[in-house]
Amino acid sequence: MDKKLSKAQRTRQFIIETTAPIFNVKGYEGTSMSDITEATGLTKGSIYGNFENKEEVALAAFDHNYGIIKKAITEEIARCRSYQEKLMVYANVYHSFNGHSEFIKGGCPILNTAVEADDTNPPLRGKAASAIQSWRNAIMNLIKAGAASGEFKSDIDLERTALSVIALIEGGVMLSKVTHNHANLDQVLKTVAIIINELKA
Repeated sequence: MDKKLSKAQRTRQFIIETTAPIFNVKGYEGTSMSDITEATGLTKGSIYGNFENKEEVALAAFDHNYGIIKKAITEEIARCRSYQEKLMVYANVYHSFNGHSEFIKGGCPILNTAVEADDTNPPLRGKAASAIQSWRNAIMNLIKAGAASGEFKSDIDLERTALSVIALIEGGVMLSKVTHNHANLDQVLKTVAIIINELKA
């Protein structure tokens, strides 16, 4: 935790980092204030002194969990040379949700939040939707840059390809989680690799 932050900021960050895994495992409805106070060791008064309500904690927790994924992807993409390798980073990072090296407890926060908050919590659903849109744009930009460099074909349907990759990855994570069969995600990610390989000029 950044020591340059004020005491209030450090407390707020502590609450977010401590509760983020809980929200990602139990969901918004399944996480109680008792869960939050027990995990942090703080009183309800301390929690509400830093956040207006439980929903505000959940929104911040989502941002924290999603930020972990974005950081991992950004750092890995920076190490890649080809655009094909850069696109495969998404499959490789999400492969870590297969249960063997899960770096976020509870799995993909986008999927978890989207499923739970679909019709019940517009602010949380909005967070998930925004994350999907950002992901779509990032993939489209990589494909566009790959096409401009001559590595990819020039007539690729950017949005269709990006959405297909996202749907496959998230669907694979969901199948793996529901069936407790991590091989399902492995199989889906092979299809993602095929799609990316077919982009090559």
